Amino acid sequence: MNLNQVHNVYFIGIGGIGMSALARYFHLLGKKVCGYDKTQTELTDELQSLGMQVHYEDSIQFIPAGFNPENTVVIVTPAVPTSHSEWNFFKTNEFTILKRAEALGLITQDTFCFAVAGTHGKTTTSSILGHILVQSGVDVTAFLGGIVENYNSNLIGNGKSVSVVEADEFDRSFLKLHPNMACVTSMDADHLDIYGDSQSIENAFVEFSRKVENPNQLFIPKGLPLNGLKIAINEPADFSAFNIRIEKSTYVFDVQTPNEIIKDIQFKLPGKHNLMNALMALAMAKTYGTPTDQIVKALGTFNGIKRRFSYQIQTEGLVYIDDYAHHPTEINAVYQAVRELYPNQKTMAIFQPHLFSRTHDFADDFAASLAQFDEVILLEIYPARELPIEGVTSSWLLSKINNQNKKLVSKNQLFTELQHTNATVYVTIGAGDIGEMVGAIKNKLYEKIS
Repeated sequence: MNLNQVHNVYFIGIGGIGMSALARYFHLLGKKVCGYDKTQTELTDELQSLGMQVHYEDSIQFIPAGFNPENTVVIVTPAVPTSHSEWNFFKTNEFTILKRAEALGLITQDTFCFAVAGTHGKTTTSSILGHILVQSGVDVTAFLGGIVENYNSNLIGNGKSVSVVEADEFDRSFLKLHPNMACVTSMDADHLDIYGDSQSIENAFVEFSRKVENPNQLFIPKGLPLNGLKIAINEPADFSAFNIRIEKSTYVFDVQTPNEIIKDIQFKLPGKHNLMNALMALAMAKTYGTPTDQIVKALGTFNGIKRRFSYQIQTEGLVYIDDYAHHPTEINAVYQAVRELYPNQKTMAIFQPHLFSRTHDFADDFAASLAQFDEVILLEIYPARELPIEGVTSSWLLSKINNQNKKLVSKNQLFTELQHTNATVYVTIGAGDIGEMVGAIKNKLYEKIS
């Protein structure tokens, strides 16, 4: 289909982080954008403030007059149930219905497309890369899965010739993209409700990697079983970071590229995983032809992403960090960063599990990653698109955590619990609606030092 002939874009699930980036994009193009979401959030409020119509009740009465199959495209999130009445109206009336990845594929097929894949690190790597390219004057638009602090948006740039997209492995949607240059940050088992086993998800990443015709334009961590340029920290590779030190809570490091050594790069985001994400973005930008000095300058000014090791309070006696981590590997990365920065301080992790299936599939790994913290508070599982699984509860997960200082609480009880701990470093973790509680948690913690 030709998106230039589309006048209206209707979103079912418009408040999702990836969907809202597309909504912003079409709004910038002058299309009439509106849609449905299950709940009102800061993101949906912002879309409405930009002039988009958003409603929260599933009813075809909210579909504007004049939205017809000839002039309208409908974009649907996979989280919406097939019983959704608006979705069924559009199907019955033969509207063009696209998944988010299909829409991204159409938008980016005529651009030079950077695609960032991986079970962890997609949002951070693509945001760093987008920031580097925007700051270097490249005619780029980056569609991101997080709100970049520098721009307060998940859509940065407004270019027409280059695109940066997250290549999401969920339901194999990344196979709809047309990447010219890509990376795979990681291939851990996840989304086993879709794939069934870890071999199937690895096969999908192999299939994605083959979409990049030139293996010198595919970037992978050293050790990943794919054919591309190797990225590593403190070991030989095509791009390798070394001489790594921390100065005033900032990484300073050197990078060996195939052609040069880049010295004294500064990067603010803590944790070895973020250092790897920065190195991956540097390698892609450098290979694309971005000048070295522009890359170094942009890395030094990147301020991070909301809900990715996002500081809420950072004082001498109290630290509060919020993070989107929802997989055991990601929780381990958060813990490593916290311990590196605050080695002798008491830490409390407040975790909201995301999805019954993920909790079931990785329960032992979740228990081990959470047990590392000094205190652990569990909230109930956030179901998202799923129905409960018998026996899979936060209480069951709690029983597996080998830590004496652990507790399962309701959202309302959480604020009381915060008053009864002497921890000095707090981390909220999870991909559900715990992000909506951050402001209230922040206020309650401020009471402890006021």
